[in-house]
Amino acid sequence: MIPVSFAQETPKMNKKNLVIKEWNTDPKGGNRILDHVTTFSPEGKKIEEIEYSTTGQKWRKRFEYGPDGRVSRELVYDDRNRLQTYKKFEFNEFGKKKIQYTYSAKGKLLTIKHYEYIAQDGGE
Repeated sequence: MIPVSFAQETPKMNKKNLVIKEWNTDPKGGNRILDHVTTFSPEGKKIEEIEYSTTGQKWRKRFEYGPDGRVSRELVYDDRNRLQTYKKFEFNEFGKKKIQYTYSAKGKLLTIKHYEYIAQDGGE
């Protein structure tokens, strides 16, 4: 009989009301510089991401959710918090992104991206 071992399950982090800050640290001086902040809602959904540079905010993304619980819009703002673009999504029957529409701040359709999911055979 072959012994069977089971992998331990890694506990999931509770993302409700969570804020994750990512810091870059200068290896010489040890100075910390804020790099990225991700904020989650009371329901545990990602609602905002902000990317920083040494001079301040580079960009900010805000996520809005539809009644089905999926991201319905992703709004992208510049370093001065001005809306630059926004994205709308369609999903397939498995809940994965099917189509992404990107619009200018004034609502002009800029791009359409289609997602294709292909399962690879393990060759066995």
